[in-house]
Amino acid sequence: MYDKFGDIGSYRNRTRLKRSFKTVVGGGHIRLEKDTFGEIEVPEDAYYGPQTVRAINNFRVSRQRLPPSFIRAQAAIKLASASANLEAGKLEPEIAKAIISAASEVREGKFDDQFVVDVFQSGAGTSQNMNANEVITNRALEIRGYEKGRYDIIHPNDHVNMSQSSNDTTHTAIHIAAVETMNAELMPALVDMLMIFSEKSAEFMDIVKPGRTHLQDAVPVTLGQEYSGYARMLELGIKRLERSVVGL
Repeated sequence: MYDKFGDIGSYRNRTRLKRSFKTVVGGGHIRLEKDTFGEIEVPEDAYYGPQTVRAINNFRVSRQRLPPSFIRAQAAIKLASASANLEAGKLEPEIAKAIISAASEVREGKFDDQFVVDVFQSGAGTSQNMNANEVITNRALEIRGYEKGRYDIIHPNDHVNMSQSSNDTTHTAIHIAAVETMNAELMPALVDMLMIFSEKSAEFMDIVKPGRTHLQDAVPVTLGQEYSGYARMLELGIKRLERSVVGL
């Protein structure tokens, strides 16, 4: 469910967050943030906030996190949304610019260690979405010269998540991550492999060997012909992947 500000599932009743500080045993610091469930301790140096901490406590399943490619995709959505909302006049320029800068830094991988929610989580990805919203919010606050947690200045939901829903962003991020990873990693590797098999096909063309059909010897073929078949399989696979990008 969402309104003009975006997903309201994680911040029920639009309650604003409050913060204070306390010292923990050993001299470290935490900040106390408050949401609709009450106060919760957040590490002072953390860029995530109360919704992320609750998700960490609720989803202790595998200790596996979503890959950096997904995080970069989430940041792309937040960046694009802030730009669109700025153009539409929904976001103040100072807030939008700070969000765009923060999201760009997340895209660069500078805050990968702040995405700490278990990959196995319920709620259609709401916790992961809020993890992204809180990290980008607190970095945007720093950019503007404020302390982390000043959600009265920049809010994870009202501003970073404006006009979005977890039910939209999660699946969109999967598509973006798939395309970016395919173009950056998978396709180059397959093209390199295709070139190698094509070269080996020419190199082995004079080597004759028995063909195999149903686990039995068949008509003679050259090893080069065999490798040319492998090369053709890779070529067709690459074309199928290229077509799939359109759908993604």
